[in-house]
Amino acid sequence: MWMRGGSSKGGYFLKDDLPADPAVRDAFLLRAMGSPDPRQIDGMGGADPLTSKVAVVSRSTRDGVDVDYLFLQVFVDQAIVTDAQNCGNILAGVGPFAIERGLVAAQAGETRVAIFMENTGQVAVATVQTPGGRVIYAGDAAISGVPGTAAPVPLAFRDTAGASCGALLPTGNGVDSIDGIAVTMIDNGMPCVVIAASDVGITGYEDRETLDANDAMKAKVEAIRLQAGPLMNLGDVTAKSVPKMMLVAAPRDGGAIAVRSLIPHRVHASIGVLGAVSVATACLIEGSPAASVARVPAGRQLTLGVEHPTGVTECVVTLDDAGQPVEAGMLRTARKLMDGEIFA
Repeated sequence: MWMRGGSSKGGYFLKDDLPADPAVRDAFLLRAMGSPDPRQIDGMGGADPLTSKVAVVSRSTRDGVDVDYLFLQVFVDQAIVTDAQNCGNILAGVGPFAIERGLVAAQAGETRVAIFMENTGQVAVATVQTPGGRVIYAGDAAISGVPGTAAPVPLAFRDTAGASCGALLPTGNGVDSIDGIAVTMIDNGMPCVVIAASDVGITGYEDRETLDANDAMKAKVEAIRLQAGPLMNLGDVTAKSVPKMMLVAAPRDGGAIAVRSLIPHRVHASIGVLGAVSVATACLIEGSPAASVARVPAGRQLTLGVEHPTGVTECVVTLDDAGQPVEAGMLRTARKLMDGEIFA
């Protein structure tokens, strides 16, 4: 099934329908997407990392969990399929897909689907609209980066801190210095390096095309990323799609912070769900590049708007008595696009 999940798009497969051998599976997915090729002309990919994604879904045997979800990023112009990260946008389609495929029984009104995210070992709960016991995709919810409206798919995350790196702040520091630049290395569901946009020679308000053409800035950011990888317990990240690089500036459109996200070598058209959660959390780290420019409301449950090139992504972060994040939430939407057979 091909679906839009959040502001991404990709193929959703039952695990049992794919080859069991990961190498054979990955070779199939490269053919299915048409990679490696900048246009992905010989496959279903849309010539963009945001449209070259895969969800592998199976019924779960874990207590309190309905389905297991493995996210795979299929590179566009390289023969690489990686499970090194999660994807909260594609996650938005997993609940509807699981119900459509009969892995979860639809309830009257709405159906909660508990999803184990294999990439990070965490659980998310998606609430899917199922009036009359069937998934509906039409609705009034709007999210940045997606035209029109659709049925809401609220996602709730728990215990995302350190999902990939072992700790919310893998170095133990709120601020570190790499190449003389202050950075916050953080993982609240997505490993990210947060840098003040001005420290790499940009304002943080440029459009995607302008930044993608800025080779000097990208080289500086990549040099920082390669050094950050081992410090974040990610090892050599030369061929990995993490950590994401977040270039932040003061908000201009009513949000908490503005960001331009590199994923990691191209500029994101918007921002990934869990990347937004990590940036929002960085706004709460005293002395961090994010905190120095963010506008953060008071309280223990904070709604933080993360501004990006195509709008604002609102994150809801709940803090404990010590001011540490214990739960993060996000509103997404999804839509079924095609159901059929793919040839590779």
